[in-house]
Amino acid sequence: MTYASVDDIVVEVGRPADSPEQAAQWQSWLETVERSIRRRFKQSGMELDEQVQQGEPTPNEVIDVEVSVVARRIRWESQGLVGLTSITTSVDDASRTERRDGVDVSADLLAITDAEWAALLPESAGGAFPTRLAYEPDNRGWRDLW
Repeated sequence: MTYASVDDIVVEVGRPADSPEQAAQWQSWLETVERSIRRRFKQSGMELDEQVQQGEPTPNEVIDVEVSVVARRIRWESQGLVGLTSITTSVDDASRTERRDGVDVSADLLAITDAEWAALLPESAGGAFPTRLAYEPDNRGWRDLW
């Protein structure tokens, strides 16, 4: 069971699924997105459900990201932007070309953006260097003798 539901998608895109099959497809996409989120959390040494219980991220933040990713794909497909780059129509000696830059079909259409990851993953306490870098010599040499 995903955090988001098909009902959340319906609200976001402003229309119901056209068929039960399409609703099942949207649910499948939600599950794919949630597996990506769980995998990324696991790679970071965390479990999604445990982090949600701690409030980082909140359940609503997870829902927002899942819905955003799936709704983006639905919009791309409804606008004909998936895989369409040009159409050429030829009649006798004339031709007409319409070019629309679309989404590359080899791209992951359910990819989570960097901004969406930033909303999900908790801030780390330290940067690249968890301790302050400084040099303090162990032996002060001849100055300690005076």
